[in-house]
Amino acid sequence: MSDNHTPTHEDPVADTATENGSVSDMAELQQRALLAEAQAAEHKDQLLRTMADFKNYKRRTDAERAELIRSAGADTLLALLPIVDDFDLAVESVPTEIAATPWWGGTQLIAHKLRTTLEAKGVREIEALGTDFDPNLHEAITYEDAPGQDGKVIAVVRRGYRLNDRVLRPAMVKVGRG
Repeated sequence: MSDNHTPTHEDPVADTATENGSVSDMAELQQRALLAEAQAAEHKDQLLRTMADFKNYKRRTDAERAELIRSAGADTLLALLPIVDDFDLAVESVPTEIAATPWWGGTQLIAHKLRTTLEAKGVREIEALGTDFDPNLHEAITYEDAPGQDGKVIAVVRRGYRLNDRVLRPAMVKVGRG
């Protein structure tokens, strides 16, 4: 008869070593898992900070780009203002015999078109006459006696203009003195 039964060999020292190996392996795995979780949390924090920095950068560059677009033509528009001044002087001093001619009517249309174009680009005249003097909007060239008009703009020597919400050129004014 053959014996199909293989005898089992129980070694209490080997069993203890296997259990100790498993315990130390488990402790090492738990320690590695904790370290991995800590690194993951640190990486997540870095990612969130980077995303916030990028959003702030994008917001700032978008605002700078919008401001650049709004003020890109400021130099050109500022250069056109003396032409507007010259048209205004021409309109005020045109002789009556010329004022009735079609040529003068065409010239006034050109002046109107220039003003309309400037307004479309955001250029607006600064209202000055009769308002309180504001050094942010007005440039005082002289003070004149004007009873009851102390600190008020009593005459505009040269018109001032804004480009959107920014002063492009302050108005040159005479200011009343009580």
